[in-house]
Amino acid sequence: MRKAAFAIPGDVSALTGGYKYDRKLICGLRNSGWSITLLQLGGSFPNPTRDDLSDAARQLATAGDQPIIVDGLALGAFDPEVMRSIRSPIVALIHHPLALETGHSSAEQTRFLKSERRNLRQVSHVLVPSPHIAKVLVSDYEVDAARITIAKPGTDHSRWPAAKVDPPLILSVGIQVPRKGHDILIQALARITPLSWKAVIAGEAIDANHATELAHLVTELGLDERVTLAGRVSDKDLSKLYAQSSVFALATRYEGYGLVFDEAMFHGLPIVTCKAGAVSDTVATNAGIIVPPEDPSSFADALAQTLSDDRYRAQMASASAQAGAALPTWAGTVKLVDTVLRQVTLTSALKGWCDDG
Repeated sequence: MRKAAFAIPGDVSALTGGYKYDRKLICGLRNSGWSITLLQLGGSFPNPTRDDLSDAARQLATAGDQPIIVDGLALGAFDPEVMRSIRSPIVALIHHPLALETGHSSAEQTRFLKSERRNLRQVSHVLVPSPHIAKVLVSDYEVDAARITIAKPGTDHSRWPAAKVDPPLILSVGIQVPRKGHDILIQALARITPLSWKAVIAGEAIDANHATELAHLVTELGLDERVTLAGRVSDKDLSKLYAQSSVFALATRYEGYGLVFDEAMFHGLPIVTCKAGAVSDTVATNAGIIVPPEDPSSFADALAQTLSDDRYRAQMASASAQAGAALPTWAGTVKLVDTVLRQVTLTSALKGWCDDG
């Protein structure tokens, strides 16, 4: 049986797009004949404590000769000593560079840029979820395009039947961190209170301070009766929310891909979002309205247009559903990663034979 390891920091069961991608790869690779060892790294990454960094170095150094997929949340934060301790071939999985996460100081961004650029030079291959991230790694991180494989996320082809509710439900899905722009969405919603709607923001409160700020903002703007900060919800409840919704809205500040957009299109929802990162490449033409980030007024106008014009909303929903029906399954994603792991394993073995004489 082919063997590989997968190093993931924090709670792999967390309901985020990145962790869902990781889980799908692990399950898919195991079903394809790989023995996958999960290396559970500490939850303090990408700013690891000394103990978490030491534990990561120990786990990675003792993984043997099998290839290791390392989630970018950890890889970009490793210091040179950790990288030198890893003898296994490394496949980096970069959902989006740490330096592009919203909320970092300029000094932190510079630190992450340097460490990610340095560490990416030492890996055997790089997996990314979108052409956008591939371009960023080539242009800003000096990664050779030949060492990058674009493995777009798949889609779960199962859903609840549509069951729209009245008033129309606006759904936003994303963890409660500044990058997801929930504060912009809430400010936009406050501008369209004359219209009939309710809204649910589903996503775990990863950043407790930011989650508190969002809750205060909802109350401050008088939206307690109309906006629900649902926090972490189960896959079943999330599927039900998609089925009940009339509009999907995410005022994101940056996305390396945005798996939730695929899910929204699979459910045939009109999308209102922001031109940030890979969004324009992910949301299908005519399936959504894409406005500048950090602009509550423009976001509110887009929401109002979508809610007020039934014909326009139906056209967007049709385009969204058509695009969603054409989305690939996770099996295709797993097949690409399977090929990468086989190539890395073979290259490592050949190098070992040559080094031996």
